Amino acid sequence: MELLRIHTANELVRVSADEILYVLADGNYSDMIMVSGAKHTFTFQIHYFEELFNKLEDNPFLRVTRSLIVNVRHVYLININDRIIKFGGKNVDANVPILRLGRDSLKKFKEFMADYDERSKHN
Repeated sequence: MELLRIHTANELVRVSADEILYVLADGNYSDMIMVSGAKHTFTFQIHYFEELFNKLEDNPFLRVTRSLIVNVRHVYLININDRIIKFGGKNVDANVPILRLGRDSLKKFKEFMADYDERSKHN
């Protein structure tokens, strides 16, 4: 459980990497969605978070699209036909929004998750 420190001009946000579900960007703004369902908006582009997560010793984050980074440990369901990702786990709030993505992005993500799960078995 690594602690991230995110500095802005007005805030210092300290958060465990395990408490983050995903980061969704829209231009110069990024929303960090937590397992509690809370949302925190930052004035950072998504590459800031990608670089921050890449510094983690055990990085569970994957950039799925140009505007989305997901914590793969909290992914419960990937459904290509419905084009959705659902999150789950004992600490994940039931009201966390479902993500809707394009089929191609979901297919690649599903393949990655299958490989990730297989690799996790051997570690």
